[in-house]
Amino acid sequence: MSEASSLQTGSQMRLYGCPTCGRVSQLLHAVPDGTFLQCPRCATPLYHERPRSLQRTWAYLIAATVLYIPANLLPIMSTSNVFGETLHTILGGIEELRTGGDWLLAVIVFIASIAVPLLKIGALLVLVITAQRRSRWKQVERAQLYRMIEAVGHWSMLDVFVVVLLVGTIRFGPLGGVMPQPGLLAFGAVVVLTMLAAGSFDPRLIWPEEKDDTRHP
Repeated sequence: MSEASSLQTGSQMRLYGCPTCGRVSQLLHAVPDGTFLQCPRCATPLYHERPRSLQRTWAYLIAATVLYIPANLLPIMSTSNVFGETLHTILGGIEELRTGGDWLLAVIVFIASIAVPLLKIGALLVLVITAQRRSRWKQVERAQLYRMIEAVGHWSMLDVFVVVLLVGTIRFGPLGGVMPQPGLLAFGAVVVLTMLAAGSFDPRLIWPEEKDDTRHP
């Protein structure tokens, strides 16, 4: 018998841990799937897998993928001076940094603004699709991938932080200033939606259990 097959999970033992008060409860008899259970001490709903986790993750992920296009095509900010107004996109800003000799800053902005959101969307797609197929492929690596997605999530907000900082600090009255543009809203929405998608995904779905009639009659 392999180590994986010899392990018992909370679902197999009918154990439920309350995420609010920490009490562990055990069902004495199996109940049908979908039965509403709650903690006897604090009445928090109990479940082994987050309800509708895949549906919510898909919804956030599709919305993030759609908004990723305008986030990179629309200007995220405009700068104005006595000579007029100039619109700046993320890609345009990276190109300006590169041509201006700021290679390191251009690479940082590219990674944080282009590569990380795109890789997060791709990685979440892998997690959702494999979880939906109840795949047992590379489970440890997929769990590591999920933890990495959660860890880097807020760093994708680098552009938003920079523009908000510029808008708040650079003001020259009628002579010039910096203003946020619609692309910034789309980009911020992409970052927030990918964070919500990662938060909605239940990592326990990486480890699907065989349906057992003794557990779920």
